[in-house]
Amino acid sequence: MSWESLGYLGCFVMLAAAFMTDIRTMKIPNVITLSGLVAGLVWNLLYGGWMGGLFALKGIAAGFGVMLLLYFLGAVGGGDVKLFAAIGAWTGAVMTLYIMMYSIFAAGLIGILVLILRREIFSRLRGALRNVLGSYILKSWSPIRVGAKKQLQIPFMLAVLPGAILAVYYLS
Repeated sequence: MSWESLGYLGCFVMLAAAFMTDIRTMKIPNVITLSGLVAGLVWNLLYGGWMGGLFALKGIAAGFGVMLLLYFLGAVGGGDVKLFAAIGAWTGAVMTLYIMMYSIFAAGLIGILVLILRREIFSRLRGALRNVLGSYILKSWSPIRVGAKKQLQIPFMLAVLPGAILAVYYLS
């Protein structure tokens, strides 16, 4: 096994721990994300020297930076931001961005599936149409109430783990 393949293995061990806790508690503890970040950085420093350390730091910056923007938009939680910084420490910037892309795609598919199963897709589409066309045209349709208590949330790890598997499978 190559240095890079062993790095992916280390990342997947961290992701498995994050998956189990996120499914149970909807939180990813700092002990998983921060220890994963440090372990990934140390791994890359040991096996890649200073270039390996730079590789990990670029990954940390890419994962943390993009996810921080999504956090400010309310799309992900703080644990997800730290998790992607740790993923970046293990896999570098390019693979981290691919994992993020595949994860967001998987989250969208899961969201559509949940809406279909809960039979909410048509009321959500009606709300989107109302926002686009304006309330004057669609007076008879009631708006969808969106708030912290009324939002449907799913653990993001349901999408991150398959996203990481797909990214590594297709890009390695």
